[in-house]
Parts: sequence; structure tokens; C-alpha cells
Amino acid sequence: MQGANVTVLNGQDFIGDIQKQIDVPVAIANDADCLALSEYKDGAAKHAINSCVAVIIGTGCGAGVVINNGLVTGLNKLGGELGHNPLPNFNPDVDGKPHECYCGSMNCAESFVSGTGFARTFAEKYEPADSREIMALYHRGDARAVAHFDLYCDQLARTLGAVVNFVDPEVIVLGGGMSNVDEVYPLVQQKLSQYTFTKAVTTQVVKSVHGDSSGVRGAAFLHTL
Repeated sequence: MQGANVTVLNGQDFIGDIQKQIDVPVAIANDADCLALSEYKDGAAKHAINSCVAVIIGTGCGAGVVINNGLVTGLNKLGGELGHNPLPNFNPDVDGKPHECYCGSMNCAESFVSGTGFARTFAEKYEPADSREIMALYHRGDARAVAHFDLYCDQLARTLGAVVNFVDPEVIVLGGGMSNVDEVYPLVQQKLSQYTFTKAVTTQVVKSVHGDSSGVRGAAFLHTL
């Protein structure tokens, strides 16, 4: 395994160890891959003919990519690691101070478009607050929160614009804590075409149907691949 939050698993043959204990086929995938598969099979992307991208914007940021009815994992098992691409068009005058990600790279998208990134950049500029507190300020019309949320949606639109330019999926599905903020969708949809090659894209950015259940649901669908 690689990139596991349970770090003792990294570099270990986790599937092999499990298969030694149980006499049934075993498959594993990360949470974003499972989200993508769940929402593609019978969720927010069920009407897509052959492609969708699902993006988690919660504690971190990751993505799952479905093309031609299958998950794209890739040679190095890095398919969908959207959160560890650099934030497109990073500008310290707009986005805040350069930030080193835990992965060792600078200005990863995860550091800005995750829920923790949303809170981190607000605290850096204004005062400590978590995502819920910032959105409560937003709903009260706090000018700082309004401006910060607009910036967040712009950063997310930049990140998703890169997805459209590279994969051009039929649907982009959002999951994770920030996906529950309904105000995200009209703002991101409005801003998305500013960051795509052609300016008349019709890609829909939608909320996951199955929410937190998509992880286990997607895992159950792995046997169908």
C-alpha cells in the first residue's frame, strides 16, 4: 500500500495479508475511488454514459476517475490524486502565503480546497475558525467570510477546470464535508468556464447522492469491475 493514513500499512502487502486469512477474493480502493464508483453506478452520475470524476473536499482532497465503466488507477496507483497537483494559477497576493503540504510539495490543491484548507487560509488571514464557523459568519453577512468563501469557490473552480481540460468528464461529483455547503455549487458552476480551454463547457458539478455511504457502497461495487 501507499499513501495510507494508517501509516504502518504503507509499503506493506495489505491485500496479501488479508487473503491469507480469508478464502474469498479481496479488492481494495481508496475512499475517493469508492465514491466515484458508487455515484457512477447509481448516484449523482448514474446518467453518465461512460465517465465521471468524483472529488472529495473534506479533511483532505482526493478524486476518483471512472472512464469506460472502470476506475482509472494508473501505473503508479496515483490516478485521481487531484489534491496533490499544485493549485492552478497560485498567486500569493490572492491565495495567501505559499504552503508546504505534508507530502513535501508546495501549494497542493488540497491545502486550499479541502475543508481544512478552507479553515487554514481563513485563520491565516483573519482569525482561527473551522469551516462551520466560517459558513455561519457567511450566512450572517460577515464581509470577511463572504470574500473568503468566494475565493474558496474560485480555487475549487480552478482545480476542477484542470480536470475538465484533461479528462473532460460528463459529470463532476463532490463529496466530503464541504460538498454539503449548498452555496458551493452555483458559484463554482459560474466560475468553472473561466478556467477551461473552451468557455462554453456544460460539465455539471453536482453533490453526491449517497454522501458518506458512498465509501462502503463503492467498495461493494469493486467486485463488478
